[in-house]
Amino acid sequence: MSGPLVTRIAGVPVADLVRDFGTPTFVYDAEVVVERIRELRRFDVVRYAQKACSNLAILDLCRRHGVLVDAVSAGEIHRAMAAGYATQGDPPPILYCADIFDRDSLEAVLEHGVPVNCGSPDMIDQYGERAPGAQIVLRINPGFGHGHSRKTNTGGEQSKHGIWHEQLGDVLERAARHDLRVVGVHVHIGSGTDMEHLGRVCHAVEGFARRVGPGLRMISAGGGLPVPVEPGDARIDLDAYFRLWDETRKRLEGEVGHAVRLEIEPGRYLVAEAGVLVAEIRAVKRQGGNLFYLLDAGFNNLARPILYGARHPMAISPADGDDAPRPEQEVVVGGPLCESGDIFTQEDGGIVRSERLPEARVGDRLVIGLAGAYAFAMGSNYNSKPLAAEVLVTGGKAHLARGRQSLDDLIRGESIPPSP
Repeated sequence: MSGPLVTRIAGVPVADLVRDFGTPTFVYDAEVVVERIRELRRFDVVRYAQKACSNLAILDLCRRHGVLVDAVSAGEIHRAMAAGYATQGDPPPILYCADIFDRDSLEAVLEHGVPVNCGSPDMIDQYGERAPGAQIVLRINPGFGHGHSRKTNTGGEQSKHGIWHEQLGDVLERAARHDLRVVGVHVHIGSGTDMEHLGRVCHAVEGFARRVGPGLRMISAGGGLPVPVEPGDARIDLDAYFRLWDETRKRLEGEVGHAVRLEIEPGRYLVAEAGVLVAEIRAVKRQGGNLFYLLDAGFNNLARPILYGARHPMAISPADGDDAPRPEQEVVVGGPLCESGDIFTQEDGGIVRSERLPEARVGDRLVIGLAGAYAFAMGSNYNSKPLAAEVLVTGGKAHLARGRQSLDDLIRGESIPPSP
């Protein structure tokens, strides 16, 4: 998506997408996902953090292009298997990576033989009691973190994530007591971080890996790779980033005397730019000094603005398909929910801002970009709104990857107790 007016998405007319699938609808461009995968091919393993967007069509696309996957729940293990991933292999096609085992996830990894990346000391004991002799990876909190928001910072003492770095000696002893073999080290400090902090992760992993010793078989660079948000934002220098990690890997290989696999674990980087949310403008109203475009999509569809103050590029798609330039104006963009925070144009902390957009009328569509990650995956039924449809476009052909929820779907599983 580019420019304030759009008439096509991934080569398909917006009017056709709306006619066939309605609104609100997420549309994913498969070619963008594949291009991001190609950019990361220099790493030995690209392991998709599927929590960003776990639709089976996206998982299948990643699998067919050689990407492995992580899972943070029994449900994500089930999704990966449904998308065709095997449960065992070298390197493991699915890696369970979390800070706890709930009871379902522990049973799932044991039943299917899914390897585990442990983010808490208690996980080592719980897994070791049931699977002595297995291999594990350790996710370590290096004592610092960074991200595009405090809520996406996954390192430091304010973060629940990972094993605190000062406890590494203790967890290595715990693993040994259960005959668990520590074969890898993983550090992830946050989503949307910068090159300086990503480089610090690299050095931290090297120190932790040395303490693991000759049993080391892999190191993971984690995720958090930033994507451009504002016009003119530079892309991350992947050549420089890979060199940092490759040099680290080679030093460790020299010390342990065998090959060390280098993994990277992108989520948002693979899918954010591939996805847009198409919504219909249902009201244009002035409130004092503010002009509002109100959509049929809200934070039940895209929660990142209300959660993080995240910015998403926006464009108008005229209902009549006419792409002639229109005068632009400052607009506040909001949704339909009975909630004051249902505003797409807001800063972190809930401060409302405006977006410069073309004049629009009821019935025109508003297209929200960078909506491929942490959008549908965080969707809810707040206000009893059905979940949106999801569409994957491949080679100019649109495929309904998930049908819109029906009103009956909303109440499926609910029941009223018998009258007394």
